[in-house]
Amino acid sequence: MQQLLAWWFFTIRGWEIKGRFPFELKKAIYIVAPHTHSIDFFLGLAVRKKMHFEFIRFLGKKELFIPPFSWILRYLGCSPVDRSKNNNLVDQVVKIFNENETFHLALSPEGTRKKVTKLRSGFYHIAQKANVPVVMVGMDFFNKKVVFTEPFNLTQDEHADKLKIIDFFKDFEGFIPEYGITGDIEC
Repeated sequence: MQQLLAWWFFTIRGWEIKGRFPFELKKAIYIVAPHTHSIDFFLGLAVRKKMHFEFIRFLGKKELFIPPFSWILRYLGCSPVDRSKNNNLVDQVVKIFNENETFHLALSPEGTRKKVTKLRSGFYHIAQKANVPVVMVGMDFFNKKVVFTEPFNLTQDEHADKLKIIDFFKDFEGFIPEYGITGDIEC
């Protein structure tokens, strides 16, 4: 399935990848945006296959984990999370990072496909507590390109770090453009 998706996006639809994947990293968080439609998931699978980094894990809301989808999602590298209550998800993910020699996790900084006015902070706190670098991955449906940044380490200034993140993503148009990250989004 992933091979078919890669063929569809990159050969038939003409998508391209800019930047490089940091294979040298043993651990990292990849923040992928804008996340505006369910097609983003399939594009992500196509990029993973095309660039040969199927080892990246991602999180999905537990409501998606019903048979037969639960088996497929786990096979693809998805772990279920309960977003309905405060269950200290940040510390759970940090524990996974700390218990593994290598671990790569892709997350959406918006935390949803809907329009947001503020970036979520879970990815930020996971990266800080696990002491892992962040790689930004922009998906631009208008220009049909996926762009990888060089890895960077967060500072102690969350506001400045999030401004840097917003500045990068504001030029990428999601599948639903009005849901994308804009320059007026809050940190």
